[in-house]
Amino acid sequence: MKKQQFFTAIYMAMGVSLMLGSCTKLDEHVYDQVLETSFKPTEADLPSILGAAYVPLRTVMVGWQGDFDLQEEPADIIVTPVRPNGWYDGGTYQRMHKHEWRADEWQPINSWNQNFRGINTVNRIIAQIEGGSIPVTNGKDEVIAELKAARAFYYSMLVDNHGNVPIVTSFTDTVRPKQSTRLEVYTFIEKELTEALPKLSTKSDNSNYGRMNKWAAHATLARLYLNAEVYTGTAQWQKCIDQCNEIITKGPFVLEPAFKNNFTTTNNTSKELIFAVPFDEIFATQNSIHMKTLATAHRNVLDLAAQPWGGNCAVPQFIDTYDPDDTRMKDTWIQGPQRNVRTGELILTYTKAVPSIDNTQFFDGFRIGKYEIKAGARGGLSVDYPVFRLAGIMLMKAEALLRTGKPDEAAVLVTDVRKRAFLATPAKATVTGAQLQLGSSYKYGWQNVDGSIADLQGGADIPFGRMLDELGWEFAAEGQRRQQLIRFGVYSRKIWFNHRPKLDGKPRTLFPIPQVEIDKNPNLQQNSDYR
Repeated sequence: MKKQQFFTAIYMAMGVSLMLGSCTKLDEHVYDQVLETSFKPTEADLPSILGAAYVPLRTVMVGWQGDFDLQEEPADIIVTPVRPNGWYDGGTYQRMHKHEWRADEWQPINSWNQNFRGINTVNRIIAQIEGGSIPVTNGKDEVIAELKAARAFYYSMLVDNHGNVPIVTSFTDTVRPKQSTRLEVYTFIEKELTEALPKLSTKSDNSNYGRMNKWAAHATLARLYLNAEVYTGTAQWQKCIDQCNEIITKGPFVLEPAFKNNFTTTNNTSKELIFAVPFDEIFATQNSIHMKTLATAHRNVLDLAAQPWGGNCAVPQFIDTYDPDDTRMKDTWIQGPQRNVRTGELILTYTKAVPSIDNTQFFDGFRIGKYEIKAGARGGLSVDYPVFRLAGIMLMKAEALLRTGKPDEAAVLVTDVRKRAFLATPAKATVTGAQLQLGSSYKYGWQNVDGSIADLQGGADIPFGRMLDELGWEFAAEGQRRQQLIRFGVYSRKIWFNHRPKLDGKPRTLFPIPQVEIDKNPNLQQNSDYR
């Protein structure tokens, strides 16, 4: 079991802090809930109480149909095809790939529910602190600032995925909330984070691991500004650069010498991670990326304690974009012969080919291996999920520099990130400003069953497409690709694998407001692409 520092203690303490104490009387009455009048928290309980604000992030980020799926399934790196053991699931994955999901689709509903679960929990804790039922005598302003920053992070997920969502800051208000525009939500996030920043901790150690400190808030703002043109129609490249500089020049973070250090079972020790969601194979088991991607027979490769489900894999067109000397390809994708870890017996061979989304065999497609899958792994991994890491901040700044006419400055940052992936061929690590201004090497087009590409569009016409490629190679399978494709103008106009752009003028760059929410709240209107 992974030794989780601060955060696992929070998850466990959430339940422990609500217990009334043990008793040896066998005739003791058993209750299914603990009333507020029966539980009198003290300041010593504050860490476990604050922990409740972060617990939903596990499901928000990589839980079933969480943000990982919303960002990867509709994009051009990962696909979940039908296999002999299933994965049709009523056509949900086909619809995600083809951008044909419905307003009642379960993926967007889960995203909405879990983010608002986090927001509601934050609002409750703030109300309890301000009302005095949770005593905070020292550092109250700092605690409230952290909670508001956490709430802003949840809203940063909603503004990206759903756009026009209600802004709810009261736990006691019983009036149905009004819908806010995407611009209003963006402005709210910016204000909340900017006001919280001076009061947030600069520490980045076990005491606040997985919490919203100053660096996590700067990173959230940087990502907000990076996508500001998408969210509001007005670019904010310099604001993005300013937030990145705060982290790069003042923060304690450094690039890990090995790319894989960011994704190991002990990645809580990585000096590159700025903000991560902690997981544990016993106490926080939602990180099941390995279960969804590995073929069922892979259980015998690693003597896994759980039976994998054999679903998603890499889109072959993306795999073809890698330089053969780029070690990130093998560090990200499980490919080729797979042998029993103990006996050396050949169990299976993963091939690059994926014939179609409708008919694929068990071992077709390279599998996600970015997150360490140790021998004997259970259904949940103890690998913490990186949300922000220094490489990401450096490439955010590089992209913003590139878009503001400073390609050579951008190239220095991109080269620094590339170096560890080309240790054996260091000359290949260097990229120039001129190269970053070229198009993408991705062969966009329709993939036929035999692997050939029809209706070839290519990527040469994508502005700064080489930068998009760099983001793909560094952040494949980190839940960022949909956002990248939208920002680079690819999402609604390019063909890849078995996806074609929609021709009805409704590009679906936003997910729908769940129909069940509209049915409950007449103040909500559906996003325009679904009317």
